Amino acid sequence: MDTSFNMFIETTVPHDELIISRTDLSGIITYVNETFAQISGYKPDELIGKPHSIVRHPDIPKSVYHELWETLKKEKVWSGYVKNLRKDKGYYWVHAQVSGVYKDGKLVEYKSIREPVEHSKKIEMQNKYDSMRKEQEDSCRIVLYTSCEEAKKLH
Repeated sequence: MDTSFNMFIETTVPHDELIISRTDLSGIITYVNETFAQISGYKPDELIGKPHSIVRHPDIPKSVYHELWETLKKEKVWSGYVKNLRKDKGYYWVHAQVSGVYKDGKLVEYKSIREPVEHSKKIEMQNKYDSMRKEQEDSCRIVLYTSCEEAKKLH
């Protein structure tokens, strides 16, 4: 069994690309553009029909997603910085705008448009989210180095 992964490998979102997705009202992905698939490491058909949380990185505090949903319930646009999880367990940062899509005045789905984030903003947001998780969830990120034999026991 191959247990290798790239948790410390960042994929950079190209500055001339937008990541676009749509979900139903429950957060199930109904559309992704090719850039989203490529950056996340998935094929489009691996994303369609899955919860958008498939790319949720554990570094993002739960309160960020709570704020997102509360904003959408008020029929407003949510905007913020998000660290997403790739299929290979690497990550990528984006600035996201999420809003409702309306047809004949009725909310029918959500759309998200994401763009690249500058390096200094990534560091600022990582520090902010680390502090928020520690304060709000009493959780922190830890990296543990151990022998390969001990690691095998954890699996």
